[in-house]
Amino acid sequence: MPPSPSAARADRADDVLVLTRLSAKRGAVRAILEWLTRRTGGPAVLVGADGAVLAAPGGTPDPGSSPSAVRAATAAVELHRRGAPSAVLGGDGACPVHLVALVAPGSGTGTEAARGAVAGPVYLAVVRPDDPRCGVLLADAARTLALCWRLEEAERGRRRVESAELHSREAVLHLLMVGSVPAAQRIAGALRPVLPAVTQVYVIECPSDRRREIAVRIDRTARGRAWIVPCPVRPNHLIALVPAEESAGQRPDPDPGPDPGSDRLDRLIARDVPECRVGVSADVALRDTPVGYEQAFHALAVARDAPERCASFGGHTDVTVLAGPEGRTWAGELLGPCLRYAPTRRADPGPRELLDTLGSWLSFGGAATRHLKIHRNTLAARVRHLDELLGLDIGRCLAGQSAAWLALRLHTAPWTAGAVNAATADRAATLDALLATPAAEIWARAQLRPLEQARVTAGPETVRAWLRADARLPAAAATLGISLPGARKRLAKAEDALGRSLLRAPSAKYELWLAMRALGTL
Repeated sequence: MPPSPSAARADRADDVLVLTRLSAKRGAVRAILEWLTRRTGGPAVLVGADGAVLAAPGGTPDPGSSPSAVRAATAAVELHRRGAPSAVLGGDGACPVHLVALVAPGSGTGTEAARGAVAGPVYLAVVRPDDPRCGVLLADAARTLALCWRLEEAERGRRRVESAELHSREAVLHLLMVGSVPAAQRIAGALRPVLPAVTQVYVIECPSDRRREIAVRIDRTARGRAWIVPCPVRPNHLIALVPAEESAGQRPDPDPGPDPGSDRLDRLIARDVPECRVGVSADVALRDTPVGYEQAFHALAVARDAPERCASFGGHTDVTVLAGPEGRTWAGELLGPCLRYAPTRRADPGPRELLDTLGSWLSFGGAATRHLKIHRNTLAARVRHLDELLGLDIGRCLAGQSAAWLALRLHTAPWTAGAVNAATADRAATLDALLATPAAEIWARAQLRPLEQARVTAGPETVRAWLRADARLPAAAATLGISLPGARKRLAKAEDALGRSLLRAPSAKYELWLAMRALGTL
């Protein structure tokens, strides 16, 4: 016996109230479909005009392959062909399919397809025996579902745009790290802000699950002028390129009155975001972003234990002081086989890719897979190939790694004109000959002076033993006759004295190895 009109109205009111409550839930579309399945006694799904099942009740395994879903998909294609907004199709001994269009046929513009969203009408389909009351229920549900579906589609579109921008920003950082400055500037010009000609690199350590939130807060603190990128290698790091005048707290239009924003930006970040530790490089040209990143990473090692939770790079003399004619000749000869390499297959990496792999391996070790977006087996194969080309063991030997690191630095350093010293003009271009120059001795003493002046207990001896062990801590501890935690503690104190990172990559181990080799103490 059908219900009375008053009872039907009460049931409809209850149904609309339930739909309203479900629409406010997270995952409203799926929740409404689950409720409709229980309410009607037949499976409820959303189907596109092409027959694709777009949404189904939660817990449905492979919803597109069930017999009911196949029948609903076939009926949706037929209804779209007819151009009707709703219908009951099927029958012939089987349960009919009740369909209602969430978006009327013909109302799409193609903008959704351009965004990657679903184009064309979307149908609510329920497979169940015919019931006059089902049409009213589905009409009410379709109106609510249409709004929820549009909201979820908009959210999916927002995430796609956000992901595209994130990957574009990461691409800009990668281009800067491999020296492709013009290409990076072209991409950055479209995304904003523009890349500064002179910048300070910030490495900001923060909780990995809050990177997005903290990036927004830092961008607000930097007044939108910082280029902020989540580190592709370390999930708890943010990298920011900040114009030098902004980092120093200097506004483009100076205010003669007191300016609370005149404090250094790293201190403002540490004050506003207490969960952060901030390392800041010296002022570097945009082409020297890789140098700035390493400087900021070394400063971060100091910031972790600093009371103010931030630190700037200590200003050690850069190794590019060795980039004279002798240094460039040696670097060119060492890297020559790689620079002249012609891949035998189209899929093989060329000289540029191999140099990028070499730099990433020396900076990040095994984490270079995340930086280069390659498989670990691909990375291992490239490292072995580089070993053969360069005649060095860059996979395990610190001496080979240090030589390759120095050669890369000198190869990419700005050219400094100068005459070749007559005393060294006929000398073979070797690493030992380069480290025997007066400039190398001055540079080496500057690297080791902070460790010697800090009077850290057995500091130089511990660092020397660690370097002789190819930067392997267990072997160094065994040589020193101390425990592994004891050796780690000594190196942590050496980090504080040097203001450099030793135990985390990118490490200062290459510079220290070269410095001790230049002074003959290794």
